[in-house]
Amino acid sequence: MAKRFSSPKGPSQRQLRAGELIRHALVEVMQRETLREPALQGVSVTISEVRVSPDLKKATAYASPLGGVDQGEVVGALNKVAPYLRKLLGAKINLKYTPELSFHSDDTFAEAQKIDALLARPDVARDLGKD
Repeated sequence: MAKRFSSPKGPSQRQLRAGELIRHALVEVMQRETLREPALQGVSVTISEVRVSPDLKKATAYASPLGGVDQGEVVGALNKVAPYLRKLLGAKINLKYTPELSFHSDDTFAEAQKIDALLARPDVARDLGKD
């Protein structure tokens, strides 16, 4: 189970801004840098969200390879190169601390496809009033 980095009310405005800053910087770093990890060679990775702890010292990035192929392997490789990415990230962002990175699989695209398939079923479409 993933840790929650926010209060019961949700993340603060500061956490949201820092998360977006880190997400944009990570995407830029991953586009420009060649990572030597074999599982990442020739793979386009989507970083959909970055959640930051209230003290901004830890960041969890939700990632998935384009097409969802070998998702576990790619996320494992990202965790392996996380210290290197953190170093590169430190040069790109202007925060007091460069957060410690951890990567998790982003399953939102797979869930959205399941829901779309469910809504496309004839019996469900009939119940929704669609022809």
